[in-house]
Amino acid sequence: MLKILKCLAAGIAACLHAGAALAAWDLNMPVGVTELSKEIYSLHMLILWVCVIIAVAVFGAMIYSIVKFRHSQGAVPASFDHSTRAEVIWTIIPIAILVGMAVPAAETLIKIEDTRNSDITIKVTGYQWKWHYDYLDQDVAFFSTLARESDAARQLDSGVDPHQVENYLLDVDKPLVVPQDAKVRVLLTASDVIHAWWVPAFGMKKDAIPGFVNELWFRADEPGVYRGQCAELCGRDHGFMPIVVEVKTQAEYERWLANAKQAAAPAAAAAPVAQIDSAAAAVATK
Repeated sequence: MLKILKCLAAGIAACLHAGAALAAWDLNMPVGVTELSKEIYSLHMLILWVCVIIAVAVFGAMIYSIVKFRHSQGAVPASFDHSTRAEVIWTIIPIAILVGMAVPAAETLIKIEDTRNSDITIKVTGYQWKWHYDYLDQDVAFFSTLARESDAARQLDSGVDPHQVENYLLDVDKPLVVPQDAKVRVLLTASDVIHAWWVPAFGMKKDAIPGFVNELWFRADEPGVYRGQCAELCGRDHGFMPIVVEVKTQAEYERWLANAKQAAAPAAAAAPVAQIDSAAAAVATK
């Protein structure tokens, strides 16, 4: 009996622990922090409640009919074979419902694809297994890879406990930095295989395809750090190429951009010298 009680207590404790872990999860889709993500959430909720109302009406009528007109109560079936009025009603009402859902959905889809009048354009290239960000017309470009702490913890013989690493597998060495309330246009492609750039808080995800350029845009309303991942199976280390976007105020972004340009200048100056050295070495070997 004591053993049974111990097992029962252990089971209850496990359930409570699981419940606490699930408390951080949302049952619904996230609202997000961008103009598009909020529109998508509103559209989702509109269609959800339309579906709930339809389900309640349909199942309510079905259950009422089953109970009210059951054979045991002596119900006699109707003798008519069709009703023009009923057919018109159940044709017009669904059409009206579908049109009512299609109009806002189409407006949102059109807005999602409208990348015009952007404030910043960033070229994002997927590699196995990292991202490359190129701020067009700003002379700033860099690779973003899995943070060193996460990379060490994922090694089985590293001795590093993944549970002790903050934002395990969701942190990078160099995040993408954008200003608050700016329309950011992203040109998305890949160097090797298909990847997908996905940040849930921004409400968008699109494939990065070699030899093809996809476009998306976002405008983040709130400063903060937002995390995402590659959402297309792209090989061995697919799970180790996270995305981190830092949204800063305009003043903070301008300071970051100035520092990034200053840091990129020595590398740009050294590039021609490296090319000359490599050319000279090639000539010397002939």
